[in-house]
Amino acid sequence: MITTKNLTRSFTNGDVETQVLKGIDFTAAEGEFIAIMGRSGAGKSTFLYQISLLDEPTSGEIVIDGQNTHDMSAEEKMNFRLLKFGYVFQDYALLPELTALENVALPLLMQDNPKKVAYAKAAGALEKVGLGHRLGNLPSQMSGGEQQRVSIARAIAHEPKILFADEPTANLDNHSSRSIMDIFVDLHRKGQTIIMVTHEPEYADMAQRLVHLDDGRIVTVIKEPTLQEAKQEI
Repeated sequence: MITTKNLTRSFTNGDVETQVLKGIDFTAAEGEFIAIMGRSGAGKSTFLYQISLLDEPTSGEIVIDGQNTHDMSAEEKMNFRLLKFGYVFQDYALLPELTALENVALPLLMQDNPKKVAYAKAAGALEKVGLGHRLGNLPSQMSGGEQQRVSIARAIAHEPKILFADEPTANLDNHSSRSIMDIFVDLHRKGQTIIMVTHEPEYADMAQRLVHLDDGRIVTVIKEPTLQEAKQEI
């Protein structure tokens, strides 16, 4: 689903250039749930922004769903993101003047779905995350955990190829964090590809594969045994 080759990203501040990503080779298969970990400044979010096409790499190659993104125009990347990706951020990124239903329906309307279809899909996605009773509530009328569930509903309503999550539990209490992770685990069981940045080991352990970054490089990859491997061990 995703392949990167020798991916780099540098930032320039005046005469000072800082290389954040230093030649990353990475693959993610369809249906995988991957957690990306590392200390602050290791390059986790920067890497996520590259593979989710929210930022441009300095050099290297990114191939997603068989398409080399280097060959895409800005408009093609925008449409690729809109149609194939779902995003969950730690700050929820909800529009405060819109209800939960309207927030989830908005991207669907941007994809040219008829209003009736968009709102039906939005309501269904909110039901999936346990918020069928909150359709008419504004973000200010919901808890942080509920707002994050709205953002997940918005991300999955169009059945994206890949769901990207950047520190999705960072602003939540333990109970809300666990409920969010339970949703991710359930989505993964149903075949959703998920790439998640987290600083919480207990939530990273719920993923199928752990990728550790340090100083802009992948230093460790830990993969959960497949069912066949587990049977062999037994």
